[in-house]
Amino acid sequence: MVAGIDDKVDAAIFIGYHAGTNNSAGVRAHTFSSANLTRVALNGTNVTEGSWNAAIAGQFGVPIVMMSGDDAAIAEVRQAVGNIEAAETKRSLGFHSAASLTPQASVDLIRQRVQAALGRVAEFKPLNVQMPVTVDVSFKNYLPAEVIAYLPLFERTDSHSIRFRAKDMVEASAIMSFIGDYRPDLTP
Repeated sequence: MVAGIDDKVDAAIFIGYHAGTNNSAGVRAHTFSSANLTRVALNGTNVTEGSWNAAIAGQFGVPIVMMSGDDAAIAEVRQAVGNIEAAETKRSLGFHSAASLTPQASVDLIRQRVQAALGRVAEFKPLNVQMPVTVDVSFKNYLPAEVIAYLPLFERTDSHSIRFRAKDMVEASAIMSFIGDYRPDLTP
């Protein structure tokens, strides 16, 4: 979601984010995969896609200045990165329902919040995490944890969970892409 980011980028804006998988208040709450994962933690702290991506951006000195999404997602990212500008395009009524703005009202609000964020871009600081990083991942099913733990890079921490260490967020992101995309049941 932040592919291509580097130290030449002045600021990042997240559009259409959801709350993390452990947030019972979020609309369609998930972290990378609602079908497979129950937890992702970075250096011992549960993360959402927003805070994970903010940590990747932070590795390059890039602050997150604005985001759009539901009220729960905005609260989570603000907790991780500070009081960024935000466009609340929907308010959670439950996992499968929300009170949403009209598409045009959402576009207008996002435009206003982006303009406000860029007007105060110097006030925002990047999210810096301690590196190397330790990542914990828990699965709904035991099998991915068992199979992934065959590789020496991974430690199985319980029946449904693995841990790995990476030199930085870019490497951790590549490993998470492998975890998310690998399917032992697919054959050509």
